[in-house]
Amino acid sequence: MGEKIDINSASAAELEQGLVGVGRRRAQAIVRRRKEIGGFESVEELARVRGIGAWVQEMNHEVLTCRSSSGAGPAPGTERRRRANGLPRRRRDEATGRLQVEEEDDDGDEPDEEEEGVEDDQGDADVEEQQEEEAEEEEEGEGDGLEEEGEHNQVVDDNVSREQNNFKPVPGPAVFGHASAIYHGEEMMDEEEEEDDDDGDDEDEEEEEEEEEGGSGESDEVTEGVMPFGRESASSGITFKQALVHVRQQMKRKSEHGPDMRAFSPGKKPCKGSEHPSHAFGSLLPCTSAPPTFGELRAASGQGQSASRRRLVGVHPPPELQDWLKIFQRWSGPERLLALDELIDRCEPTQVKHVMQVIEPQFQRDFISLLPKELALYVLSFLEPRDLLRAAQTCRCWRVLAEDNLLWREKCREEGLEQPLHVKRRKATTPNFTYSPWKSAYMRQHRIDMNWRCGEIKPPKVLKGHDDHVITCLQFCGNRIVSGSDDNTLKVWSAINGKCLRTLVGHTGGVWSSQMRGNTIVSGSTDRTLKVWNADTGQCVYTLYGHTSTVRCMHLHSNRVVSGSRDATLRVWDIETGLCLHVLMGHVAAVRCVQFDGRRVVSGAYDYTVKVWDPETETCLHTLQGHTNRVYSLQFDGTHIVSGSLDTSIRVWDAETGTCLHTLVGHQSLTSGMELRDNILVSGNADSTVKIWDIKTGQCLQTLQGPNKHQSAVTCLQFSRKLVVTSSDDGTVKLWDLRTGEFLRNLVTLESGGSGGVVWRVRCSNTKLVCAVGSRNGTEETKLLVLDFDVDAK
Repeated sequence: MGEKIDINSASAAELEQGLVGVGRRRAQAIVRRRKEIGGFESVEELARVRGIGAWVQEMNHEVLTCRSSSGAGPAPGTERRRRANGLPRRRRDEATGRLQVEEEDDDGDEPDEEEEGVEDDQGDADVEEQQEEEAEEEEEGEGDGLEEEGEHNQVVDDNVSREQNNFKPVPGPAVFGHASAIYHGEEMMDEEEEEDDDDGDDEDEEEEEEEEEGGSGESDEVTEGVMPFGRESASSGITFKQALVHVRQQMKRKSEHGPDMRAFSPGKKPCKGSEHPSHAFGSLLPCTSAPPTFGELRAASGQGQSASRRRLVGVHPPPELQDWLKIFQRWSGPERLLALDELIDRCEPTQVKHVMQVIEPQFQRDFISLLPKELALYVLSFLEPRDLLRAAQTCRCWRVLAEDNLLWREKCREEGLEQPLHVKRRKATTPNFTYSPWKSAYMRQHRIDMNWRCGEIKPPKVLKGHDDHVITCLQFCGNRIVSGSDDNTLKVWSAINGKCLRTLVGHTGGVWSSQMRGNTIVSGSTDRTLKVWNADTGQCVYTLYGHTSTVRCMHLHSNRVVSGSRDATLRVWDIETGLCLHVLMGHVAAVRCVQFDGRRVVSGAYDYTVKVWDPETETCLHTLQGHTNRVYSLQFDGTHIVSGSLDTSIRVWDAETGTCLHTLVGHQSLTSGMELRDNILVSGNADSTVKIWDIKTGQCLQTLQGPNKHQSAVTCLQFSRKLVVTSSDDGTVKLWDLRTGEFLRNLVTLESGGSGGVVWRVRCSNTKLVCAVGSRNGTEETKLLVLDFDVDAK
């Protein structure tokens, strides 16, 4: 048997070295408490010290003793609190060493005032001593942390079996009132612990005051082996915050040095057992390096009870049970797993079922419902929309969370929906439940996408009006369709009912280019003029003269349009006044394509070059040379220029410097059409293939080919965030998956395809597809086909 330790005379160092589970701070707390009350009356009074629970007494009962300090009177602070509450004074009897209630005399006020002065002096001295001790701890913490932790863990590990056997968790459900302040990171957790630590002394004084007034709540708890938490009673249980603090401390120990004391990660500070706030969980469990047991986790979550209570009721444990458990606890982790495997093999099905009933609830907790709404929504934001819809079917709480409007707004923006579409307002069938308009918009868009991919293709609207002439240009904006033809006219159609609203007559040559914005239409013709039309009235507002040859291309931006002509010039026009603002000259052959972003003009011509212009000064900033044949197509996003040529190559240029960034090689013929969005370029070629490129890396991501590829030249294409629509001289319109390059299906298949039927142009909106079809040999009538994929279409 070891040397006895008198808690009334031992120093803090002796208490720390001689007692199991008592570190520096707990030893200092015992000494401070002893000074405050003038000495302990019994060993049981240790339970009143913050961080010292009944388990400390039980583990050290063989070495603890309490010898009365003769002549020691009660602490002056305690007596002052008793008098403040109207209780009689006490004096320690010299013969017995116990406190006796003293009758008050008439002149008792004067000694009280003296004692108050003594108490104030003593209190100031205690505060100064505590501050000095804390300052010394901070100076020594960096150098001595690992050594002290190793010594402390060594003592605790030698007695871990005894600690776990003596552990008695607090019954009752966890309180989640502090949940909103818990999950904001370790910094907030540490701040809360420090605040609690600062207030701990005041709480202890209030507890002592209640005890001395005759309260029996905490005494009963200590007697029954249940450790109090601050001002929480056993009936209310521990708070969820305190449980989480303990689990965090235990898991932090396991991750930093584990049961085998592995080295700390670089930059990590050792987790000193004495540094953990004793109010958080120090009175529940000793701070050890061992990982928490299943029973400890159950207790920490407020679901655990004592082993005899949570198991089978009415079954008396065999006498060998404790010895068997001690042997099990001494084994290593792998040895325990092996023993559990052997034990399960020897269990009957009913016994295994009992084990499952104990274990399964721990893995079936609805943590989403327990989290604050903000954190729950943050967790749900990582789910795909499909999984969100499934989660909404779990329970009512998840249904409300999964209907959050801001959550679905983010999902819509990820899909490119910047504002909710017009949807019918749903009536809430559940009180206080609001349907999210962003979710309704997302669901509507999803159904539209599915209609494109695999929905039933309804008979298209057929728009006839250009006889057997070729449709040379096609525009689709809102509910208006504008078609231009070599029959010298343009026609305005309703995309809703398919009727021809206006026929724009005035050109004396074929119309080969057009642009539309709102109710304004601009057209260019072989008659060398541009005309500005009012789509609502069909009136020609302006006729723009200046070019000396066919106006082959144009680009409209705001109230200005840039036109390119076979006369090798470009002209900038104001469509609101009809004036020619600038003439850009520099090409030596016909201008075939042009792009304008409001600041820079980019043009491609038959002279194999691409030019970048400043329209305000009418100067050519860059001449991009590299193509070895005619340039037929252009794309410009303000930063990058992409040019397609008859030399089969596609080149990516820097618009500011004029340098060639990438040469995209892979097509075998003329690149007839391209479309650029962000860094994704889709190109259609006369070799019947379509390719998808990343212009930042120059890599070809997909080639749309295979057994279902086009059988002739690709004439036109358009793509969205998920789908690609292509048309061809083979009389088909095909749908592809942008991300995978997979062929989805044919949207249009002309009966005359392969024998003369051609799809010249396609234009798409979110819900509609417009195709201009015909033939060069009379096998297919010239017309427009309008396919509707809207969910509301009838």
